[in-house]
Amino acid sequence: MRITVLAGGVGGARYVRGVREEVRRRWPDASGGSDAVVDVVVNTGDDLWLAGVRLMPDFDSLLYALAGVNDAERGWGRAGETERVAAELREWGVGWPWFTLGDLDLGTHLARTAWLREGRTVSEVTERLQLRWPLGVHLVPATDTEVDTHVLVADPDEIDGERELHFQEWWTRYRASLPAIAFRQRNLDVARPAHGVVEAILGADLVLVAPSNPVVSIGTIVSIPGIREAIAETHAPVVGVSPIIGGKVVRGMADACLPAIGVATTAEAVGRHYGARSAGGLLDGWLVDESDAAAVDALAGTGLVAASVPLWMRDLDTSAALAGAALDLATRIRES
Repeated sequence: MRITVLAGGVGGARYVRGVREEVRRRWPDASGGSDAVVDVVVNTGDDLWLAGVRLMPDFDSLLYALAGVNDAERGWGRAGETERVAAELREWGVGWPWFTLGDLDLGTHLARTAWLREGRTVSEVTERLQLRWPLGVHLVPATDTEVDTHVLVADPDEIDGERELHFQEWWTRYRASLPAIAFRQRNLDVARPAHGVVEAILGADLVLVAPSNPVVSIGTIVSIPGIREAIAETHAPVVGVSPIIGGKVVRGMADACLPAIGVATTAEAVGRHYGARSAGGLLDGWLVDESDAAAVDALAGTGLVAASVPLWMRDLDTSAALAGAALDLATRIRES
């Protein structure tokens, strides 16, 4: 069994942990792992240069969570983190004072930057980073090209009434409080899927779309030329999970992103936004929460096979159950 997941952010990390656990239960091997192969295509649109080092927030969230070294309480960064270097950088006026780099986390950024400076590609660097811990899945950056996301926001103090911020400034400093007009990924016109991305999608028995931000995580991944085409071509069922429950975001601030692309903050609206592959969209199946069960019939006419199941990922068991529901829906689609 080969499974490919498109993911980004903390919600994506929780979901991938659930996928890893569920395949271990369904297809166990003799060593406590799984005979199934799981590849994860990771959003790189949140990446940035800061204080001279390259940060990959979504990749690192997945790396730390799967390695079991993440700060589960905060939802990001390393457990047992200290911030002495960040305090010193603030004294020197380097970086963003509102964007803290933990000491352990900074070690990851320094290692990554050193390898990039040596001429390694992002793909090669992420392969090296994964060698440190047994993850049970394979993480692949969506692209080796820097496609950092910027946000166009309204600003009455500017001559044209607008200004552009890096996504991390809008997200972390302003907590998405500045109304977003548009999201722009740099260098998309020259970006190509990283080595192994297209192969993972075309060679999969199942493609899963995590409950990650539809605009800046999943939206960035599928905007990279060649990835949407691979999803359209794959023979595998493509099943997504709604990041919206009962009209509210589960984590993050997708509700601040969706209006910029004209999509309402509902499970049904996001399902329609992704669309059915049979009609030129991305998905074959769509999981919504039990509280959004009315969306199942509403989406039937669009070509999407939808189902309502519990979506809250409160712990490893509930995350695994959600992954299992996606696997079951894929089987239903395959047999229909």
